[in-house]
Amino acid sequence: MESALDPHAALALLEWQVELGVTDAIGDTPVDRYALPDTAPRPERPVAAVATQAVPPQKAPETDPVQEARKSAVRAASLPALREAMAGFDHCELKKGARNLVFADGIPGARVMIIGEAPGREEDREGRPFVGRAGQLLDRMLAAIGLDREQNVYITNVLPWRPPQNRDPLPIEIAMMKPFLERHVALAQPQVLVLMGKISCDAVLGRQSITRLRGQWTQAMNLQVLPTFHPAYLLRQPHMKRLAWADLLELKAKLREQ
Repeated sequence: MESALDPHAALALLEWQVELGVTDAIGDTPVDRYALPDTAPRPERPVAAVATQAVPPQKAPETDPVQEARKSAVRAASLPALREAMAGFDHCELKKGARNLVFADGIPGARVMIIGEAPGREEDREGRPFVGRAGQLLDRMLAAIGLDREQNVYITNVLPWRPPQNRDPLPIEIAMMKPFLERHVALAQPQVLVLMGKISCDAVLGRQSITRLRGQWTQAMNLQVLPTFHPAYLLRQPHMKRLAWADLLELKAKLREQ
């Protein structure tokens, strides 16, 4: 008895299987399922899948602006080189909003070096520290004890760029510019430092209480240091000028001793 199916019967059986849900053909060769192992081998991972796996991006190392400032400052062998290094320092956001770098004014190598706080509007416009009303008052104060920025005084600021709206400098701004300030003092080689205002006292002495510090000599950066009021503060508080005058007399006496 023949077991072969005619084409019509075979097609009918195939359509019946499709209706039952069959989706894949087994093949021409029969498979003995009872002879297969209980656990099928795990299929190998496709090579294409491994190749297309996303590789997490490598995080760039963070830059320490204070360390970068220290490296840049120590390489400066002269005041012009230091000015160039500060102009090329891009880690301080104040640089982006300032018109000019305010480096210094006066006579390099003078016995007296004055350190102010930060440039204001007039300083930013002219690129020189202590101009405008505060600068005019400073010049009169210095002249009263025989000093002149054109002859025997050197002047700079803690920050070379103007903070927006003349706000106080942020601690990180002071910290990243302090290496440049320290190098500035080392290259200028003054005999005494005069710190004008609480920001300069904070940067050099680590203290801001100008009313307690003013008029008292202390040591910093291997030099004698005299804190006093900022001329801009004296314009707002004229009654404090008598204390500032006493500080100037202290400075005059110190210079006579040396």
